[in-house]
Amino acid sequence: MFQDELRFGRINIPRSCWAPPGIRPVCGQQIVREYTYAYIGVSPKDGRLDSLILPNMYTPTMSVFLEEISQRYSDEYILMIMDGAPCHISQDLNIPDNIMIVRIPPHSPQLNPCENMFDEIREKFFPNLVFDSMDAVEKQLVFALNTLENSPHTVSGIAGWEWILKHIK
Repeated sequence: MFQDELRFGRINIPRSCWAPPGIRPVCGQQIVREYTYAYIGVSPKDGRLDSLILPNMYTPTMSVFLEEISQRYSDEYILMIMDGAPCHISQDLNIPDNIMIVRIPPHSPQLNPCENMFDEIREKFFPNLVFDSMDAVEKQLVFALNTLENSPHTVSGIAGWEWILKHIK
């Protein structure tokens, strides 16, 4: 499994969108510094995606995510590939017995297919949206994550890179 987390909140950057010729689209923009984090684990081979929405990116919340993955796959041994974020390398991180962590090299997000999953979420589920509360952000995030969790073919198409799949048996 590959793992990563991404911050979602009430700051948005307008992006291009379709409009009829001669009409300039109106896109809302806001800068409200409120955030939540989506933690995901992705299995590129079979397209399984597991996620949790947690309030921050600290060691205790990372431990909660790992424990949840451990329980969901209690009969499997998981090789979890992740970056070297501070909450991933802390001595206080609780790593369950059925999970082994391997870190990708520093400054190489292009090696983690979770980055593409987050691009998919932002592009398909959050384009040019303005939210009136963090509850609204989380509701949209839950919808996005549930949609992907129930679409293993889509997930494997995004995360199943050739160089990864040829090393999985």
